Amino acid sequence: MDGWVGAWTGGRRAVHVGNVADFNEQFLLEPSARGRFALGGLSARRAAAEPSAAERRADRLRRAHHYAGLAVGYSPEPAALVLPAEVDRAWIDWLARELDWGPVELFDGIAPGGTVAEALAARPALAEGLATGPDPVLFWGRTPDRGEGPELAAVRRYEAKNAAHGLFAALAQDHPGVRVPRQEPADGPRAAARRLAAHAARGRTTVLKSPYGVGGYGTVVITPEELSAAGGARALLRRLVREDVLPPNGPLLLEEYVDGGPAGTGRLRDLTFDAVIGADGRVHPVGVGEMAVDGTSYQGVTVGPGVVPPGAAATAERFGLAVGERLAEAGHRGWYDVDFVTDRERRLAPTEANLRLTGPAIAFVLRHRLDEVRGPGHLVRTLDAMPLGARLSQEALHGHLDRLRPACARLGATLLPLIVTAGHEPEPTVGLALAARSVEALDAAQALLGAAHHALGRMFEALR
Repeated sequence: MDGWVGAWTGGRRAVHVGNVADFNEQFLLEPSARGRFALGGLSARRAAAEPSAAERRADRLRRAHHYAGLAVGYSPEPAALVLPAEVDRAWIDWLARELDWGPVELFDGIAPGGTVAEALAARPALAEGLATGPDPVLFWGRTPDRGEGPELAAVRRYEAKNAAHGLFAALAQDHPGVRVPRQEPADGPRAAARRLAAHAARGRTTVLKSPYGVGGYGTVVITPEELSAAGGARALLRRLVREDVLPPNGPLLLEEYVDGGPAGTGRLRDLTFDAVIGADGRVHPVGVGEMAVDGTSYQGVTVGPGVVPPGAAATAERFGLAVGERLAEAGHRGWYDVDFVTDRERRLAPTEANLRLTGPAIAFVLRHRLDEVRGPGHLVRTLDAMPLGARLSQEALHGHLDRLRPACARLGATLLPLIVTAGHEPEPTVGLALAARSVEALDAAQALLGAAHHALGRMFEALR
């Protein structure tokens, strides 16, 4: 089989392992107490009130295990799912009906308090069955438990935002329509604070980044007005660390803010190009999508015919393929993406590369499967964290969404549940995909879902 599907799975059903937390943990090691960020000093009382390292890790794992629900979409047709959190079988049956899957084995709830690697080490029979079975095994990303080598070395190198920036700068001169934002390193929070203050004094907005971060963590846009309101750069950085927006120590990157112009209908701002590097090192394009980003936090994506104008899509693909060739030379194999923002002249500014599966990857896979089983022309929109107006068990959430399914269908949209384990969090959410044949149908279905989710709060208030 040619193309990205052949390079990704050989056209076969695959085992999907939801090791999101494992991938993240290799880049988010807890700092030592002595090295913690203490600009201006933290009082003993404040330090004592901060979560412990174990509490922070437990929170990271729980959130990553929710996101691992996206494992249902790692390939067009799963043979088995290995999920860290417990997932009701009814969700898998729902997807199997809509996507015409065969029988799917489900191994869920295997890692409630740790990583998937730790869980599999404690279940050698399951680990051996996955390793020796006939189906290809797909992971969210490469991790140390699978062994050292050039693939992991490439991930460690280019997941770093400063290394990716250097690669982008080396390639951009051969790609009209691409501009690389300026970036400067700071060897710690104190140096970053001095440079932020200098930028603000010149009226410049700055994007502050940790070299490693996922889903918007470790990246924040800082305007001169925000810095002033916070009482200065040092005070602002202390607050961002307390709020777990930035890591507590280590180097930081200051990057030029790319002004996209006034927001409004038709504004193209956040794009992603996805591709697969096959075992032979060849790069296979998957597509270009338009992401929804709130501040610096990824919310979802829309992919499909006509979503991204042809000119912008072609520019993103040409540059993304050039990046992929360099990643392949460095040893990377498998999925990757390159994310862009646009400036006022609609030039593309690459901001990071992800050497792993991503949220947009799931949308591309779902679109391929729907085109395969229902005919071409689908658009897919993923909504990773739609707020719910009330906390719901999985059973109650299933009932809520099942009641909305016919209404979505009447609007021309297919409703697909993805992240279904976060409905009982203090701030409950659900991750969904919508598939349709027009942007208007997607917009209408999203509005319907948003209103229904919000109304849950009023319904429970009425029962009190």
